[in-house]
Amino acid sequence: MKSFRGKMPQLGNKVWVDDSAVIIGDVEIGDDSSVWPLVAIRGDMHRIRIGARTSIQDNSCLHITHASTYKPEGHPLTIGDDVTVGHMAMLHGCSIGNKVLVGMGTTILDGAVIEDEVIIGAGSLVPPGKRLESGYLYMGSPVKQARPLSKAEIEYFQYAGLNYVKLKDEYLAESELSE
Repeated sequence: MKSFRGKMPQLGNKVWVDDSAVIIGDVEIGDDSSVWPLVAIRGDMHRIRIGARTSIQDNSCLHITHASTYKPEGHPLTIGDDVTVGHMAMLHGCSIGNKVLVGMGTTILDGAVIEDEVIIGAGSLVPPGKRLESGYLYMGSPVKQARPLSKAEIEYFQYAGLNYVKLKDEYLAESELSE
């Protein structure tokens, strides 16, 4: 973790961050969340807020949209509670609600809004400013609404969140043993 412009990343209770991850600047991560190997979270020119029980998987890149004459207020990056961000996702200046699954290799761009209880299929592209409505599966490049989520898929959000809480607790216990 690195300070930038006088702001040091802040971690909630029982957060696990892999040693190879890089977290810089104005970043807050909620309780019981996890940041896996080779993740970059760069809150250098705007803020990044990540909720509780959220898992940021390997090789993902999280950044913001800085304030400029083009976009005077910029776009922070906001991720809610119980979110699973799949491997190699690119999240840039967007807003992600609660209970969301971001598929592996997905890119979500500036000003996009992902409402609660959404699944985004692997390899999807969410264009700037696009809003994804709650309760649906979205897929493609650019992303399109595919179908409503099933009851089982909606229930999966809680399972996925708790599964990664359990796994990161194992990693925390292992790291305490090695100290």
